[in-house]
Amino acid sequence: MVIPCHAQGRDALCRNGSGNFEAEFHTGVKLRLGAARKTATGLATRVCEATLSWDKQEITVATGASQLDVDAFGADLGLGVPVVTFQVKQSETECCMAYQIYSLQKPPALLRAITGGGSFSASDTDLDGRVEIWTDDAAAGDGFENLVGGELDFAPTIVLRFERNHLLDVSSEFRIDFDEKIATLRAELDSEDLRDFKNSDGKLASTARFSAGQLHRLRGVKIKVLEIAWSYLYSGREPEAWLWLADMWPDSDVQRLRTAMLDVRAHGIHAQVDERSSGPSPGRKKRAMVFDTTTKRSERSKSEIIPPQPILLRRSAPVASEQGLTDSELLLDLLIDSAGKVRSVEPAGNTKSDPDLIKAATEWKFVTAFKDGRAVASRLRLAVSVKR
Repeated sequence: MVIPCHAQGRDALCRNGSGNFEAEFHTGVKLRLGAARKTATGLATRVCEATLSWDKQEITVATGASQLDVDAFGADLGLGVPVVTFQVKQSETECCMAYQIYSLQKPPALLRAITGGGSFSASDTDLDGRVEIWTDDAAAGDGFENLVGGELDFAPTIVLRFERNHLLDVSSEFRIDFDEKIATLRAELDSEDLRDFKNSDGKLASTARFSAGQLHRLRGVKIKVLEIAWSYLYSGREPEAWLWLADMWPDSDVQRLRTAMLDVRAHGIHAQVDERSSGPSPGRKKRAMVFDTTTKRSERSKSEIIPPQPILLRRSAPVASEQGLTDSELLLDLLIDSAGKVRSVEPAGNTKSDPDLIKAATEWKFVTAFKDGRAVASRLRLAVSVKR
């Protein structure tokens, strides 16, 4: 399968009426996502819509949206049925997406909606057969301490998972991921800048005391100190968060900030979860079986594996010029989890490595592979056009 790999300036499948995607599940439920249909006057509007149809019936998932995206199709999120998940942003002025989870049985139904995340991504993080939903508390953090989302390196990360139809916050099970962010941020902090911030009032509201350059520098320090505290707090390590603030935040302002952080967390995505995980589970995790779809159809087992199909493939940066490029193809071996996300990518055979393409491929999304009607992890070989 040769996949064109055009540079794209968007992550969503449909944005401002541009882009589309269609798929049909084995239950007979069809998905259509794309530009809104033409109005009675014959004019098409620059917005997106999505519908699910079956047996000459149809329901509207979203309409009049500025952005619409399919995150997963056919995946098992732990809700007892295969699902399709949508990311919906009604207007460009909104900070965040709504994550809508629909069943793919007849008739399809909205099972759950999660709001307030900047983006959502379902994936089998540890390849243990369980799918997590990674997001961030963007809506809760937007405007916190008079900071806008664009100033932050990242909003507080949250990891969710469904178990027995309950939505769990399982962030504490992935502390190693939070620790990597913490280590990166700590390495970027300058001791002199930290001392200057520690001696400030913390709010940095008055510009009379500092020059524009000093204020900009101290705001950068404040953001990183906050993000480290967020990472401890959201990964279930509240004592470590407060110890960090006690060391790095102005003493006179620590209590106010602690209260504000807890209030923000309580009114964000945490307010939508049913339970919280207490931490990493002991013992070695079970590994999910990975099925090979790289062999020829005639060589596969009698129990047919339906290979993954692309949802969104893009390069992270455009190819500068197609002049001088041949019509050759690069072969990539992908490991795709049961939520359709790429867990690893390597050049196949004697294929020359392309670091930019490899990096872009880690963000590709697929309709999952299926065996006996169930989503499974798989290996897939793709031939990617160098020109496209």
